[in-house]
Amino acid sequence: MSRRNMHRKRQTEVELFPFLSVLACTIGTLILLIVVMTTQALEPQEAVVVAKVDEDGKGANKTKTPLYIECREDGFVLYPDKEFAPRADFYDKESSFRKMIANLKANKDKEYLIVILRPDGLEMFNKLRNLVKGEGIDIGYEPLEFGLELKIES
Repeated sequence: MSRRNMHRKRQTEVELFPFLSVLACTIGTLILLIVVMTTQALEPQEAVVVAKVDEDGKGANKTKTPLYIECREDGFVLYPDKEFAPRADFYDKESSFRKMIANLKANKDKEYLIVILRPDGLEMFNKLRNLVKGEGIDIGYEPLEFGLELKIES
C-alpha cells in the first residue's frame, strides 16, 4: 500500500445524520407550539365578566361600591344602564355623564370608578382620568379587547 492510500483510509468522515435529526425534532416542536398558540388565540371569546372584589380577592369590596364607565373612541358607555354618552357630553355640564361624575364626587367615600378601557378609547380615558383625579375620586381601570361584550356582575 502506498502512503497516499493509507492517508485516505485514516481520514474520518463526518456524519450529519445526528445533526439533521435534532434539527428535524426542533422544527417539529416549533410547528406544534405555533399550532397550539394559534388555536388558543383564535378561540372565540364572547363576553368578559367584571366582578368587584376586595383587596384579598376573596369577596366584594365592603367599603366602597364601584361604578363602571367604558371608554371608547367615540365616547363613553355608562353602566349598569349601558347608556351611551358621546364625546361632546364630556364638556356638557348637564349631560348624564357629567351628572354621574358629580354624583361620584358627592359620594366619593362610598363609591369609586372603574373604567373599562377599549384599545381605541385611550384618549377618552386620559381625559376622564384627569377629570376624576382633579375631583379626588378613586379610580381603577380594566383593559378590554375589541369585540368582547362586557357583563358587569353585581
